[in-house]
Amino acid sequence: MPSPEAEPLPEDALEERFLAGTGPGGQNVNKVATAVQLRVDLFKLGLHPDAYDRLKAIAGSRVTNGDELLITARRFRTQDANRTDARTRLAEMIAAAHMVQKKRKATRVPRSVKAERVDKKRQRSALKQGRGKVSFD
Repeated sequence: MPSPEAEPLPEDALEERFLAGTGPGGQNVNKVATAVQLRVDLFKLGLHPDAYDRLKAIAGSRVTNGDELLITARRFRTQDANRTDARTRLAEMIAAAHMVQKKRKATRVPRSVKAERVDKKRQRSALKQGRGKVSFD
């Protein structure tokens, strides 16, 4: 099975809008729409149901009620750099959604370890009991 990063993203699942950016850039920020808002239709990505659920969990509040993922990229001063940044972040999210975490195997503390812990508590308690006031009766 090929790695999820190698699969190209379906263009019909993506929609880009360009917004006026914020931050440094002088008059360029006010005149040019350099920030990119990438809308991704999660159904059109064709993910496995488990990967789809994990992607929604990873994206969190960036998923709308209509199951669209919104990624806003405005770190850079150019449209191309922000577009690449948004698509890279989407690809990283999808790759993370394809990773299955190992199930945790429940373990038990052995009886001998529990007994040893109780024994050490008794020893420490006896030591502290010996620190009480000294009476000369």
